[in-house]
Amino acid sequence: MENEQPLDGWWESARKVVSPNCDPRPTGEVSLLVIHAISLPPGQFSGNAIEALFTNQLAVDKHPFFAEIAHLRVSAHLLIRRDGECVQFVDTDQRAWHAGRSNWWDARQLSWRRALNDFSVGIELEGNDVTPYRKAQYDALVEAVVWLMARNPQLDSSRITSHAHVAPLRKTDPGPAFDWAYFQQLLTSRVEP
Repeated sequence: MENEQPLDGWWESARKVVSPNCDPRPTGEVSLLVIHAISLPPGQFSGNAIEALFTNQLAVDKHPFFAEIAHLRVSAHLLIRRDGECVQFVDTDQRAWHAGRSNWWDARQLSWRRALNDFSVGIELEGNDVTPYRKAQYDALVEAVVWLMARNPQLDSSRITSHAHVAPLRKTDPGPAFDWAYFQQLLTSRVEP
């Protein structure tokens, strides 16, 4: 449409790989960040399987696990690789399909909220519950969060959570290997004067 404003939620520091697994946000609200972890195949790092999953191109003959998940239509806004490289799949002004069945207590609204994809950004860290995340990943995550906060005034450090927290019976990521205190320390040093 002629009068539609172009979406501009693409982070210039990220490599762009467009996922079809997204759609418009119902209200345009971005007020929550959900941190995830992913490794494909499980426990293995590197390779292009995550990008293939998020773009519906996962080759089922490459690993037995891939046949179990190739039908999924999922994405995240950003992926932070083990070396700190950032890959963006979905414009942050769009709704990525990352949180699934989940709910979150919104202290501002004093209510439980569902359909978290409607108002959240999903960031995947290449990793798992037990392998320590790398300094380069924490540094890149902080840079991404600072950028997101600058674009979205409703988002602050109190509105960052884990996939495990919003879907505790289904998910455990980013798991005990993710150092929340270290991440918050790095973030605080960047966002507070």
